[in-house]
Amino acid sequence: MKPTENHEHAGHWVEDAVRAHQTPLLRYATRLVGGDAERARDVVQDTFVRLLDQLQAKVNGHVVQWLYTVCRNRAHDVMRKEGRVRFFAEGEVEAVRAADPRPGRTLEAGELREAVLAMVEQLPANQQEVIRLKFQSGFSYKEISRITALSVTNVGIFIHTAVKRLRHEMAAQRP
Repeated sequence: MKPTENHEHAGHWVEDAVRAHQTPLLRYATRLVGGDAERARDVVQDTFVRLLDQLQAKVNGHVVQWLYTVCRNRAHDVMRKEGRVRFFAEGEVEAVRAADPRPGRTLEAGELREAVLAMVEQLPANQQEVIRLKFQSGFSYKEISRITALSVTNVGIFIHTAVKRLRHEMAAQRP
């Protein structure tokens, strides 16, 4: 099968993946490339182009994990090529927000979320990444392990350590 035929037969499953995962992948890629939205769009576009070259059966059942892994690797390649590798620098302000705010959120809940995000930004880079993959993207430890190339045990340790620190910080801020 020629590459163009493969693209023509990729069909709706790739379109469905783009619709379902493009926005969260853009947020993830933007953080990985230091906040550069244009570079993030290029990385995500390249990720979906690579998905077109995959047989559906090869990624069926783990397409989201596949997308995040390829996106992460592509973002690191781009940053390495440009000599600008940066992994969630401590204190870095999260510039990317969800496009559609959740209706009905109270001011207090919004303030709490901002406080937690600020605390997450103070975590070491490796802990920030696994916390975001777990709690913002909803991946399992095993999926995070595959995305980051860390062992499942290391993922668990990073998450445990980060959550423990966040709880301690939250307790210290309570009146």
